[in-house]
Amino acid sequence: MKAFTIAKRLVKQILGDKRSIALLFIAPIFVLTLLSMILNVSAPSPNIKVNNLPNDILIELKKEGTISEFTDERKAMEDLKNKKVDALIKYDKNKITIILEGSEPSVTKNVLNAFNKAISKVTNDTLSKLLKTIPKNNNLPIIEKPETIFLTGSEEMSMFDSVAPMLMGFFVFFFVFLLAGVSFLRERISGTLDRILATPLKRKEIVYGYFLGFGVFVAIQTLIIQLFMVYGLKINIMGSFWTVLLINILLASGSLALGTLLSTFAKNEFQLFQFIPIVIVPQVLFSGIFDLRKAPDIIIILSKIFPMTYGAEALKDVVIRGKGLLDIKLDLFILLLYAVAFLWLNILALKKYRKI
Repeated sequence: MKAFTIAKRLVKQILGDKRSIALLFIAPIFVLTLLSMILNVSAPSPNIKVNNLPNDILIELKKEGTISEFTDERKAMEDLKNKKVDALIKYDKNKITIILEGSEPSVTKNVLNAFNKAISKVTNDTLSKLLKTIPKNNNLPIIEKPETIFLTGSEEMSMFDSVAPMLMGFFVFFFVFLLAGVSFLRERISGTLDRILATPLKRKEIVYGYFLGFGVFVAIQTLIIQLFMVYGLKINIMGSFWTVLLINILLASGSLALGTLLSTFAKNEFQLFQFIPIVIVPQVLFSGIFDLRKAPDIIIILSKIFPMTYGAEALKDVVIRGKGLLDIKLDLFILLLYAVAFLWLNILALKKYRKI
């Protein structure tokens, strides 16, 4: 009977907490729905631009993906660098060249599979005649195997190499969120925040103070994660180490401000952790680990809401594609806006504890 008494008290306590009830039942449905929509997306067919490709191969290749022809190679290369297309395939005299963007092994595999499948459907006689169309006075050798060029990455790039930049950013974001949220919550529960609020300090001064205080440890934690990924797990950074650190610091700043913001709406650690399925889990889904090119419009729109979308893209551009600060300035600006917005919301949230 005593056990039932304890159970009855806990049930009443949880039922009285409407926020916990909502998160307990809504959060799993939300996450499972997102997962279902993302994982049910069929693998996108490769988007390839071709030039002067023999008609027999072109016809078969069009059955395997989205194929368009180009005449301006410089513009086509720009499209490839900007990820508007997955690959360029050109035929010049006796030589077929495949130029791959190369930063995503799964996309690279789709392109090569599509090309190989198209080639296999072309009869050996047709391909033989194709390669013998070189004038007799041409001393260039007949190259039967297409040449493959990687704009970024390489044939040896593993799936981990591809997702490592996004994982780095996610772990920075996640652990900073936990550190900030739990630490600030303890400040409230212990009464320290109430004592600070009793002083003449303005709300914004309190928020900035907490942000800078936690920020020291957040910066150290961010640096440790990045150093371990680079030197411990041997992640090769094509761009600048310091640019990567700047991206991670901006991600961490936004996560720090978000963690302290959400902790103001939690009465205990249990309520704080309930925000994780709503706030943290989608960051993984929208960080670039999954290919969302053929995802429903609602998924694309949702992905633009979360800071990890921009942080992961900036990290991938620098780590894998070797881009610089000017190339990722928009992503950096958006990450900075998130940090500033969350800080401003922190100041407003403290109104529930003090009006001035």
